[in-house]
Amino acid sequence: MRLSVRITKRAIDICGALAGLSLTAPAFPVIAAAIYLDDRGPIFYRQRRAGTLRSVTVEDGIKRLQFNEFHMHKFRTMRTDAEKHTGAVLASKGDPRVTRVGRVLRKTRLDELPQLFEVLRGTMSLVGPRPERPELLQDLSFAIPFFEERMRGMKPGITGLAQVSLGYLGDIPEGSAIESFAGTLQNPFDLEEAEGAVADDMRIKLLYDLAYAAATERLSSYLAMELKILFKTPITMIRGSGR
Repeated sequence: MRLSVRITKRAIDICGALAGLSLTAPAFPVIAAAIYLDDRGPIFYRQRRAGTLRSVTVEDGIKRLQFNEFHMHKFRTMRTDAEKHTGAVLASKGDPRVTRVGRVLRKTRLDELPQLFEVLRGTMSLVGPRPERPELLQDLSFAIPFFEERMRGMKPGITGLAQVSLGYLGDIPEGSAIESFAGTLQNPFDLEEAEGAVADDMRIKLLYDLAYAAATERLSSYLAMELKILFKTPITMIRGSGR
């Protein structure tokens, strides 16, 4: 990423995060009350996430990834014991662990609002690849070649090209430009046991994340892409695109 892009991106992040917090601050106590009344417990959810990729090494034939890790905060959308028996797993469609209020927050992306503070701290950006848990990224890098490259020199974002183009989990919306390629990108051999695999949706996300990364190589293409995503994000929230 060029210096001019980094400086411009940081300026947009700071201005955008301050504006976003000013506009959404009145909604915070309302959301907090709804979460507590629906499912007594913590209002916020704190979780370790992977930031920018630092290095890739191979030890005993196994690829090891190192990220700039940070703690991300969201409005809680799942039961407090969501991972008690499963450990770290990605959310799935119709996930029974999601609360009633949580479904609304996820559908409208309002659960992401506390991450505006992470943007001000500089651990996240307004726009970038979706932040994932380090252990899950390690597993996905085994299943999807070069999956970790989406985070090379790139901070994770609250929103991004994949987030405004795909469903909440990375599924392909009907009528989208990429739908005609779904057969070659998702379960191309029609294996029953591979139907609905998480890696398929994440592979689609990777294509969009790499396209965004390519746009950051020039200031003009970056600005066009950044403004397009920022414009589409509130529309995505209002429409409730995704789960």
